[in-house]
Amino acid sequence: MPTEPVEILLVEDNPADLELTLHAMRQNHISNRIQVARDGEQALDYLFGRGAYSDRVSEYPLKLVLLDLKLPKVDGLEVLRAIKSDPRTKMIPVVILTSSVEEKDLIGSYNWGVNSYIQKPVDFEQFRETVKQLHLYWLLVNQAPSAIAFLAGSGT
Repeated sequence: MPTEPVEILLVEDNPADLELTLHAMRQNHISNRIQVARDGEQALDYLFGRGAYSDRVSEYPLKLVLLDLKLPKVDGLEVLRAIKSDPRTKMIPVVILTSSVEEKDLIGSYNWGVNSYIQKPVDFEQFRETVKQLHLYWLLVNQAPSAIAFLAGSGT
Protein backbone atom coordinates (compact mmCIF):
# COMPACT_ATOMS: atom_id res chain seq x y z
CA MET A 1 0.00 0.00 0.00
CA PRO A 2 1.59 3.33 -1.04
CA THR A 3 2.36 5.87 1.64
CA GLU A 4 1.72 9.57 1.27
CA PRO A 5 3.68 10.76 -1.76
CA VAL A 6 6.89 12.71 -1.33
CA GLU A 7 6.67 16.06 -3.11
CA ILE A 8 10.17 17.46 -2.59
CA LEU A 9 13.57 15.82 -2.65
CA LEU A 10 15.97 18.08 -0.75
CA VAL A 11 19.59 17.24 -1.52
CA GLU A 12 21.90 18.96 0.96
CA ASP A 13 25.03 17.71 2.71
CA ASN A 14 25.78 20.66 4.99
CA PRO A 15 23.98 20.05 8.34
CA ALA A 16 23.61 23.78 9.05
CA ASP A 17 22.18 24.53 5.59
CA LEU A 18 19.91 21.49 5.83
CA GLU A 19 18.51 22.60 9.18
CA LEU A 20 18.13 26.18 7.93
CA THR A 21 16.22 24.98 4.85
CA LEU A 22 13.96 22.67 6.86
CA HIS A 23 13.34 25.45 9.40
CA ALA A 24 12.38 27.85 6.60
CA MET A 25 10.07 25.18 5.16
CA ARG A 26 8.41 24.63 8.55
CA GLN A 27 7.90 28.38 8.96
CA ASN A 28 6.20 28.40 5.57
CA HIS A 29 4.12 25.30 6.43
CA ILE A 30 5.76 23.04 3.84
CA SER A 31 7.57 20.64 6.14
CA ASN A 32 5.65 17.52 5.20
CA ARG A 33 6.26 15.35 2.16
CA ILE A 34 10.00 16.04 2.04
CA GLN A 35 12.70 13.43 1.51
CA VAL A 36 16.24 14.44 2.44
CA ALA A 37 19.32 13.08 0.70
CA ARG A 38 22.68 14.03 2.21
CA ASP A 39 24.84 13.26 -0.81
CA GLY A 40 24.50 12.82 -4.55
CA GLU A 41 24.62 9.04 -4.45
CA GLN A 42 21.75 8.88 -1.96
CA ALA A 43 19.74 11.29 -4.13
CA LEU A 44 20.23 9.09 -7.20
CA ASP A 45 19.35 5.97 -5.23
CA TYR A 46 16.11 7.61 -4.10
CA LEU A 47 15.25 8.95 -7.55
CA PHE A 48 15.87 5.67 -9.34
CA GLY A 49 14.73 3.24 -6.62
CA ARG A 50 18.13 1.69 -5.95
CA GLY A 51 19.86 0.41 -2.82
CA ALA A 52 18.03 1.36 0.38
CA TYR A 53 15.18 2.73 -1.76
CA SER A 54 14.70 -0.32 -3.98
CA ASP A 55 11.20 -0.82 -2.56
CA ARG A 56 10.16 2.80 -3.12
CA VAL A 57 6.87 3.12 -4.95
CA SER A 58 7.34 5.58 -7.79
CA GLU A 59 3.71 5.95 -8.87
CA TYR A 60 3.79 9.47 -7.43
CA PRO A 61 6.43 11.53 -9.20
CA LEU A 62 8.28 14.19 -7.25
CA LYS A 63 7.06 17.73 -7.77
CA LEU A 64 10.46 19.30 -7.12
CA VAL A 65 14.11 18.54 -6.49
CA LEU A 66 16.05 21.15 -4.49
CA LEU A 67 19.66 20.36 -5.28
CA ASP A 68 22.90 21.65 -3.82
CA LEU A 69 25.91 21.51 -6.14
CA LYS A 70 28.84 20.77 -3.86
CA LEU A 71 27.98 17.25 -2.67
CA PRO A 72 30.02 14.26 -1.53
CA LYS A 73 30.17 11.01 -3.55
CA VAL A 74 28.37 12.39 -6.63
CA ASP A 75 28.35 16.14 -7.24
CA GLY A 76 25.19 18.12 -7.94
CA LEU A 77 25.87 18.62 -11.66
CA GLU A 78 26.17 14.84 -12.09
CA VAL A 79 22.88 14.35 -10.23
CA LEU A 80 21.27 16.98 -12.46
CA ARG A 81 22.68 15.31 -15.58
CA ALA A 82 21.28 11.94 -14.48
CA ILE A 83 17.84 13.42 -13.73
CA LYS A 84 17.55 15.28 -17.03
CA SER A 85 18.99 12.40 -19.10
CA ASP A 86 16.52 9.77 -17.93
CA PRO A 87 12.99 9.66 -19.39
CA ARG A 88 11.58 8.62 -15.99
CA THR A 89 12.82 11.79 -14.27
CA LYS A 90 13.55 14.41 -16.93
CA MET A 91 10.25 16.25 -16.39
CA ILE A 92 10.79 16.73 -12.65
CA PRO A 93 11.61 20.39 -12.00
CA VAL A 94 15.09 20.81 -10.52
CA VAL A 95 16.07 23.96 -8.66
CA ILE A 96 19.71 24.44 -7.79
CA LEU A 97 19.90 25.96 -4.31
CA THR A 98 23.55 26.64 -3.67
CA SER A 99 26.12 28.93 -2.12
CA SER A 100 28.19 28.81 -5.30
CA VAL A 101 28.71 32.05 -7.18
CA GLU A 102 30.94 30.41 -9.79
CA GLU A 103 29.91 31.21 -13.36
CA LYS A 104 30.89 27.69 -14.49
CA ASP A 105 28.35 26.20 -12.05
CA LEU A 106 25.60 28.47 -13.32
CA ILE A 107 26.38 27.74 -16.97
CA GLY A 108 26.83 24.01 -16.34
CA SER A 109 23.48 23.85 -14.54
CA TYR A 110 21.60 25.47 -17.40
CA ASN A 111 23.48 23.35 -19.96
CA TRP A 112 22.12 20.26 -18.20
CA GLY A 113 18.55 21.58 -18.11
CA VAL A 114 18.11 23.02 -14.62
CA ASN A 115 14.77 24.78 -14.20
CA SER A 116 16.08 27.46 -11.86
CA TYR A 117 19.37 28.45 -10.21
CA ILE A 118 19.22 30.24 -6.87
CA GLN A 119 22.11 31.38 -4.76
CA LYS A 120 21.25 30.86 -1.10
CA PRO A 121 20.64 34.21 0.60
CA VAL A 122 22.83 34.76 3.67
CA ASP A 123 20.11 36.56 5.64
CA PHE A 124 17.58 34.13 7.18
CA GLU A 125 14.54 36.31 6.43
CA GLN A 126 15.58 36.55 2.78
CA PHE A 127 16.20 32.80 2.73
CA ARG A 128 12.78 32.11 4.29
CA GLU A 129 11.13 34.34 1.68
CA THR A 130 13.04 32.55 -1.10
CA VAL A 131 11.81 29.16 0.17
CA LYS A 132 8.27 30.53 0.38
CA GLN A 133 8.42 31.74 -3.23
CA LEU A 134 9.85 28.39 -4.37
CA HIS A 135 6.97 26.61 -2.68
CA LEU A 136 4.34 28.93 -4.08
CA TYR A 137 5.61 28.70 -7.62
CA TRP A 138 6.77 25.09 -8.01
CA LEU A 139 4.16 23.34 -5.86
CA LEU A 140 1.09 25.55 -6.30
CA VAL A 141 1.33 27.68 -9.46
CA ASN A 142 3.42 25.57 -11.85
CA GLN A 143 1.46 23.10 -13.99
CA ALA A 144 3.19 19.74 -13.89
CA PRO A 145 2.48 16.81 -16.21
CA SER A 146 0.22 14.09 -14.85
CA ALA A 147 1.63 11.01 -13.14
CA ILE A 148 0.73 9.00 -16.25
CA ALA A 149 2.91 11.25 -18.42
CA PHE A 150 5.76 10.87 -15.93
CA LEU A 151 5.46 7.09 -15.91
CA ALA A 152 5.29 6.93 -19.67
CA GLY A 153 8.27 9.27 -19.98
CA SER A 154 6.26 11.34 -22.43
CA GLY A 155 5.86 15.09 -22.52
CA THR A 156 3.16 15.01 -25.19
